[in-house]
Amino acid sequence: MEEHLSPTLTLGPVTFDLTMVLVSIITISVIFLLVFWASRRMELKPKGKQNVLEYVYELTINFTKGNLGDEDAKRYALFFFTVFTFLLVANNLGLMTKLETAEGHNLWTSPTANMAYDFGLAAIATVFCHVEGIRRRGVKQYLKDFVTPLAMTPMNILEEITNLASLALRLYGNIYAGEVLVSLLLQLSQQSAVAYPVAFALNIVWTGFSVFISCLQGYVFVMLVSMYLNKKIHGHGE
Repeated sequence: MEEHLSPTLTLGPVTFDLTMVLVSIITISVIFLLVFWASRRMELKPKGKQNVLEYVYELTINFTKGNLGDEDAKRYALFFFTVFTFLLVANNLGLMTKLETAEGHNLWTSPTANMAYDFGLAAIATVFCHVEGIRRRGVKQYLKDFVTPLAMTPMNILEEITNLASLALRLYGNIYAGEVLVSLLLQLSQQSAVAYPVAFALNIVWTGFSVFISCLQGYVFVMLVSMYLNKKIHGHGE
């Protein structure tokens, strides 16, 4: 379960966490295949798998329109749909199974149970918001928010750092904690024949609760990014 026990591959100055690479590819592949399958032979009157796909798409619009408004919620719907579906799969991946080598290398986990990974996701979302803020408002007007009022400039800059850290750590803490407890329950089940049914029942309950928390964290992440994006494209006082 520990992040440092994942197998790695070093190419020059860069070290790749092979477990993170594997589960990232699986997450992306699962989403692509599901969306590809659900979007084949789309009809004007949706039904079945198309209905589910459109429901999730509309759900992301409903999540964000309270912060962005109807027009901007639809404008950025594909971005938030991508983020939300990625987190739905990534957050729950580690609950499916546990794979380790004889040397103790972890071969399967939720990618979002890795702190560096979550900081990467938060950084991508933050950069996207900054880029859109500059594109929509222009460099001069955009930078004006950082120095208005002038005395608050250090705090405005610090806020950018804390927003990114909060976005990453909230996601990491919830997903990592869930997997740690699943791992502990698995160890408990191996202690004795008496402990096994207790650990099995607790694991079922906790897994169900973890799925709920994982989906909730996807929603929270999308909501926070939409709030952040609204602030960047409209400014403090608009």
